[in-house]
Amino acid sequence: MNTRISTRRRVGAALLALGLGMPVLHAATPEAPLAARFDLLEQPAATTPRANTALLLAITRAGDRLVAVGERGTVLLSDDNGARWRQADAVPVSVALTNVHFADAQHGWAVGHGGVVLHSADGGKTWVRQLDGRQAAQRVLEAAQAAAAGDAASARRLADAQRLVDDGPDKPLLDVHFVDAQRGFVVGAYGLALATEDGGRSWHSIMDRIGDPRGRHLYAIARQGARLLVVGEQGAMFASEDGGASFAPLASPYNGTFFGALLAGDGAVVFGLRGNLFHQPAPGAAWTKVNTGRGESVVAGTRLADGALVLVDEAGRLLRSSDGGARFEELPASAGPRFTALAEGADKTLVMASVRGPLRLAPIDSSTEGK
Repeated sequence: MNTRISTRRRVGAALLALGLGMPVLHAATPEAPLAARFDLLEQPAATTPRANTALLLAITRAGDRLVAVGERGTVLLSDDNGARWRQADAVPVSVALTNVHFADAQHGWAVGHGGVVLHSADGGKTWVRQLDGRQAAQRVLEAAQAAAAGDAASARRLADAQRLVDDGPDKPLLDVHFVDAQRGFVVGAYGLALATEDGGRSWHSIMDRIGDPRGRHLYAIARQGARLLVVGEQGAMFASEDGGASFAPLASPYNGTFFGALLAGDGAVVFGLRGNLFHQPAPGAAWTKVNTGRGESVVAGTRLADGALVLVDEAGRLLRSSDGGARFEELPASAGPRFTALAEGADKTLVMASVRGPLRLAPIDSSTEGK
C-alpha cells in the first residue's frame, strides 16, 4: 500500500509541475467514503458565467471550431478562432477533464479523472459518457484473466488488475487519440492503456501490448500515419510502427517525466520536466538533447498547419521549430496566466489554454521567428 500511495503522490506532483494543480481522486478514507468518489462522475457539469476563466487543461480543433476542456467538467467552444467562447450544452460529469481530441469536425473524445471517457458526435456541443474508472479497471482485469498462464508474471498482472478494481474509479486518464471515428486509444496513471475499434462503444485493455511491468504513468500519445509514440514518467517511451497492434519499449535519453511528444516527418520530439527536450531524426536513430535556453518544464506542444512545431513551457515561453524539432527558437508571447496547452485556430492564430481560461495570441508565422 505504501508503494501505491507514493505513486499516487507522484501523479499529483507531476500535475502540479504542469501547472494543473488538479486533485487526483484518492482511495476511500473515513473522511471520503467510497460513495463520495462517485458523485462527480454522476453529477453533470454546472453552467456558470465564470467558465471562461476556469482552469483549462487541453485545447484542440474540431474542424474550424476550437474545443477546450478543464476543471469540473468544463468544456468551452469557440467558432471565431478564440475571440469568444461558450460552454457546451451538456457534459455528464464534473470531474477534471485532462485532454481532448477530435477525429473530424463532429466526432471527439475527452478523458479525465475517475477514468472517464466522454464522446461528442456534434462538434463538442453535447457529450455522453462511454467509460469510467470502474469499467476500465474491469477491462484490465478481464484481459489479465484471459492471458493468465499460471506463472509468476501472470499472477502479478492479476494481482495488479484486481487492485485497480478494488481501488474504484480513482485513476485519471491523461491523453486520448483517435485515428478515425472508430479506432482510438486512451492512456493514463499506473500504465492504464485501452483501445476501441467501434468509436468507444466498447473498450479493451492494451496494457499487455505496451508491457511495462513498472506500471509507470503514461502522459501522452503522438501519432503520424501508422506510427504511435507513448511517453510518460521515469523516461517511459513506447513506440508502435503498426498502428498500435504492437508496441516496443524505447531506450530513453532521460529518466525523468515526459509530458508530451510530437511526430514530424520521420522524426520525433519528446519534452518534459526541467526543460528536457530531445529530438530523434528517424525511428531507431539516437536522441539528441535540444537546448531550450532555460530549465522550465516544457508542458505542451502542437504541430501547425505549415508543419512547424510549437512548444510552451511553464514560464509561458513559446518555442518554434521549422526543421522538425532539431532546433527551436523562442517566440514573443503575451505575458499572462500560466499556459497548459495550445492549438492553432483556422486563421493561424495561436490559442492557449491556461489556468485562467483561454487566451488568443497573434498569428504565428515564420516572419516572427528570432524577433
